[in-house]
Amino acid sequence: AFGDIFAAVGIHPNSSNDFDATVEADLRQLARHPKVVAYGEIGLDYYWDKVEPARQRVVFERQLEVAAELALPVIIHCRDANADVMATLRAWVESATFAASPLAKREFTGVLHAFSGDLAMAEMAYGWKFVLSLGGPVTFTNAKQLHALVPQLRRDRLLLETDAPYLTPHPHRGKRNEP
Repeated sequence: AFGDIFAAVGIHPNSSNDFDATVEADLRQLARHPKVVAYGEIGLDYYWDKVEPARQRVVFERQLEVAAELALPVIIHCRDANADVMATLRAWVESATFAASPLAKREFTGVLHAFSGDLAMAEMAYGWKFVLSLGGPVTFTNAKQLHALVPQLRRDRLLLETDAPYLTPHPHRGKRNEP
């Protein structure tokens, strides 16, 4: 009935306080399902201030390790944390765990969800075999920097997303986003 629907599993950074050994074990079990194709949405979110950044970083690093062990590409959430996300990803792709993973040999390592970085960040991500996703914010009239950046991005590394029910595009901003 849902043949074209697949899933990702992971703990969002704003729920990092819920991550423990039991949750990790549950996620590992869920990740073994054949319809689970990625590990995420994981990362760092310094905008909402719901979880201490240090705690978010520990949980993010652990989940990256698990993703490498399970050879699942990652979906990265990054909000107001570009430098820390990129430093963490750099350490991960340079780690022995990642190098030993079949994930290191795949065409794509993961996706930087709702990309809001700059060209330098995009270039680093490309070097680590990431794709960049864009959603509703690219249509916002006040997103001038994003408008200027998009033509410089590699089309072969670009993904369009809805992020439903969030990030509704203009002119429907403020309403529920539907795929």
